[in-house]
Amino acid sequence: MAVVLGAAATAQEQAFNLGDPHLNVVARTADEAARIAAVTALATDFTTPQNFEEKPAGAATVRARKTADAYSQPSGNITFEDELTFKVGNGLFRKLWVSTPASTLASDGLGPLYNARSCQRCHLKDGRGHPPEGPNDNAISMFLRISIPGTVDDAMAQISDYIATRPDPSYGTQLQDKAVLGHAAEYRLEVTYEEEVITLADGQAVSLRHPTYTAADLGYGPLHPEAMLSPRVAPQMIGLGLLEAVSAADILAGADPDDANGDGISGRPNIVWSQVHGQPMLGRFGLKAGNPTILEQSAAAFVGDIGISNPIFTAGSGECTDLQADCQAAQHGDGDDRLFEIDAEGLDLVTFYSRNLGVPARRNVGGAEVLRGKELFYQTGCTACHTPNFVTQRLKDRPEQSFQLIWPFTDMLLHDMGPALADNRPEARATGSEWRTPPLWGIGLTRQVSEHSYFLHDGRARSLLEAVLWHGGEAAGQRDAVIQLSTADRDALIAYLESL
Repeated sequence: MAVVLGAAATAQEQAFNLGDPHLNVVARTADEAARIAAVTALATDFTTPQNFEEKPAGAATVRARKTADAYSQPSGNITFEDELTFKVGNGLFRKLWVSTPASTLASDGLGPLYNARSCQRCHLKDGRGHPPEGPNDNAISMFLRISIPGTVDDAMAQISDYIATRPDPSYGTQLQDKAVLGHAAEYRLEVTYEEEVITLADGQAVSLRHPTYTAADLGYGPLHPEAMLSPRVAPQMIGLGLLEAVSAADILAGADPDDANGDGISGRPNIVWSQVHGQPMLGRFGLKAGNPTILEQSAAAFVGDIGISNPIFTAGSGECTDLQADCQAAQHGDGDDRLFEIDAEGLDLVTFYSRNLGVPARRNVGGAEVLRGKELFYQTGCTACHTPNFVTQRLKDRPEQSFQLIWPFTDMLLHDMGPALADNRPEARATGSEWRTPPLWGIGLTRQVSEHSYFLHDGRARSLLEAVLWHGGEAAGQRDAVIQLSTADRDALIAYLESL
């Protein structure tokens, strides 16, 4: 089905069915479009909750458990049969891979270089990772992406404004800090911090920690002189299938790359190449929206994080480069009857699991302080990037995600967040200072699930307030508005965020 893109879409974006070649979509009627416009209009009354606001994932919403399993439930509207599929996918998500050769032939193929032995090791309890906490903590849920500037030969003519990059010749596109027996790890991640004290209008002092990242103990020689490093903490997993089900037209309608409305916000879509569909598609997943689908995001994580080949990324050596000869020559887990270390069926099961992790219900949605915080969230302009809600498309074969009113608080677009948050490493069309707006649903349960309250792409913020104060670039005005709030209003804003 071809989609009609928003008015802000470029001519090239109009030329492609960016949205949904992987989805079996039923077209909306004019009546449905009008109803959707009404139900997704920004709130103007903050005395009571909006209709269905307590269910951020629509019928897929799950009960907000008071345990660390709050992010690990299947979609609330899943069938019994599909819940069994979900549980099998969960088993593969938690599976510990082992090195080759091994007696467990269906579980071998780890590495030779890797960051973790399972998906669950990074996304513990399906939640958010964290940077190393002290010299005795490892970086299992955090790593460094790496690339070098590309040339005209690396450009992608099919995508306008594409920023060409190349893998580091020695280290590829991701640094792995672990290796199987007989191989050297690529590096050890070191993080140091310098504190900066910010004084708010009410006199409260808040300390922000500025990180410095070092790739220490390099195992394969020096980095390229122009190497660009980007720290990445594993994000939470909930609600991914619903984000995938949002129409590309609805996302692109929110783009304003030239800030035509003069509000200082200029969200842009990341357009990436789909390995599966062989065409440009809207990027939705990853901290810079570098992957178009959950399937491709999962496949990339298998090969990059664990060193597991699959039908999309087929190298048995995982991320090993041509200059890592021993790694390339090592025995891999696809040497038996398997074509890949995880086959299409296994990859689909993990994708199904990731697509159907339920979003917990809101808490205290009608509380006076929460409603005041909601009003401030809207008044200070946070909704310019953190779009409160969408209605997903009608999908013939994904009933859990079909035609749901959802409240993810993201526009899924790229925004320039200023030099303080810049990693200075581009990804497809994303510049070194642009990041995809992260969803906020479930964010108030982070400490309960992950046993910490670290936020942003690298976990530098130790609280929601610190995360807000790190906002710059397009969001500098919103940050400054929060700095000027009274103590009571700022507490209300945080209470609202914690209710999401």
